[in-house]
Amino acid sequence: MNKSHLQSVYNQIKPYVHRTPVLTSQLLNEISQVKLFFKCENFQKMGAFKMRGATNAILNLTKEQQSKGVVTHSSGNFAQALSLAAKSIGVKAYIAMPKNAPQVKKNAVLGYGGIIRECEPNTLAREAEANKIQKETGATFIHPSNDINVIYGQGTAAMELLEDYPELDYMFASVGGGGLLAGTILAANAFSNSCKVIAGEPANADDAYRSLISGKIEFNQTTNTIADGLRTNLGDKNFPIIKTGVERIILVEENEIIEVMKLIWERMKIIVEPSSAVALAAVLKHKKNIKGKKVGVILSGGNVDISNLPF
Repeated sequence: MNKSHLQSVYNQIKPYVHRTPVLTSQLLNEISQVKLFFKCENFQKMGAFKMRGATNAILNLTKEQQSKGVVTHSSGNFAQALSLAAKSIGVKAYIAMPKNAPQVKKNAVLGYGGIIRECEPNTLAREAEANKIQKETGATFIHPSNDINVIYGQGTAAMELLEDYPELDYMFASVGGGGLLAGTILAANAFSNSCKVIAGEPANADDAYRSLISGKIEFNQTTNTIADGLRTNLGDKNFPIIKTGVERIILVEENEIIEVMKLIWERMKIIVEPSSAVALAAVLKHKKNIKGKKVGVILSGGNVDISNLPF
């Protein structure tokens, strides 16, 4: 993936997404002993980086495909992202959503014009419902993280960060389905000669960490983590990019995620979801090895159920 390709992806989605701000914190620099640059995708439209990939995927469909709509299965951020992106572009979005998804997330999807079809809360049921919608409507399926146009779109967050701060030594992102991490790697490779990418992952859902060791996509038996956005697994489109491009994956414990989430809320006065806190938790765990370096951190989103906070 070269520089001009990512630039053209960026130009294509630019009218539909925010160029999000980069924040710094003297206090967090002191705690981490590095110079931190936070890419605040919690300020993105619909509250997460996923707006970028959803928009790019829809814009890459033919006019005929767009006229029949798009479909995905998601319990949260991608459901919202695809719904809002589709609405902005004038396309119908169908979402296969588990029955037990939080009402606040269902309301957000409906508010963005998404058409929800409920299903049982497991992967097979979600996929079956999405297939059914495809057959009935002719809508094009867009995977939340394992779609190359989604991955390119997600890469524009890191691209913006490197345009603002080209001297970064490291970039940290959290990993769940792998779309953000793969996109971040592509952008770092295209826009920097020296910026290395490191991922943070919950120890309670460590499939990406294990996949890197075994060389094949691993799955989780249980995903008992507060970082609900990171409970999904890697796919065949993003894993090859991650396998060759990520410097390492750092596992963080649940209490570390909660403490860091609290730290960001209290010290930076911004709202981030647990999945975002995972990236900074990984920085803090790894700080001895990166002391004094310039470090970008992608705060992936801020969609939190505030009636159900962990602190």
